[in-house]
Amino acid sequence: MPIQIMTDSTADLSPELIKRFSIHVIPLTVGFGGDVYRDGLDISAADLIGKIQNGPYFPKTTQPSPAEFLAKFRELLAGGDEVVYIGLSSQISGTFTSARLALDELGDAPVSIVDSLNLSMGVGLLALHAAELVQTGKGRPEIVHAIETMVPKVKTAFIVDTLDFLYKGGRLSVVGAFVGNILNIHPMIQMADGRLQMAEKIRGRRERALERMLEWAVSDPERIDPRWISVTHVCCPRDAEYLAAEIRRLLPSAQEVVVTEAGAVIASHCGPGTIGILYVRR
Repeated sequence: MPIQIMTDSTADLSPELIKRFSIHVIPLTVGFGGDVYRDGLDISAADLIGKIQNGPYFPKTTQPSPAEFLAKFRELLAGGDEVVYIGLSSQISGTFTSARLALDELGDAPVSIVDSLNLSMGVGLLALHAAELVQTGKGRPEIVHAIETMVPKVKTAFIVDTLDFLYKGGRLSVVGAFVGNILNIHPMIQMADGRLQMAEKIRGRRERALERMLEWAVSDPERIDPRWISVTHVCCPRDAEYLAAEIRRLLPSAQEVVVTEAGAVIASHCGPGTIGILYVRR
């Protein structure tokens, strides 16, 4: 039976990659006041930033319900297919729990779910690898095993241009946000055990922070899986293209260095100017 790869909108896959690998995406939602928008369908990161700057509301993000997951799983199963869902870290969102509750309703249906313990293209890279395994003819148990083995090898780091969004989203104290902005600190944030952690506090110009993140990414080139490397950003395409070009120059073995733009959900928690590098270690 054909195997369908599914993820959620926080994977930040580009429309081109979604189409190229026939990956199915279930959206999270973003709310402003009484209005609700589906991430990646009704609202983009640029739309979200505009609404924040021009309106009185700060966005609230919401995970898909178990019923929404159940409907999507049944839609994909209806054609006799199997499903592998790779989702946003269970440690930072209830999205994966919704998927698990939906799976419980399906009994022994051929659906598997994988907790990425990551976010943004940290999820997207796993989905891309899974889609390529489908193309090579691997079965669902083989794909799940391969992706679960890959989960702890995904490396994610990003810097933020302002600490205001982390504060408003409840991930930073008001004192930390104020002091950080005054001292011109660019935090480099990484994922550890499925959670966000402050890895470094880079003081000074943004360019210095970009160079430090690039240094982090390419410091051990022999340990980088060259198949996929991602540069993902929120409304800073020039910086993203610069980092991607530098990665291609410094890592000539890299096969696909892709640039993707974060969706509205990720943007709502980190703000404009956020940029990250994501890859898988060998």
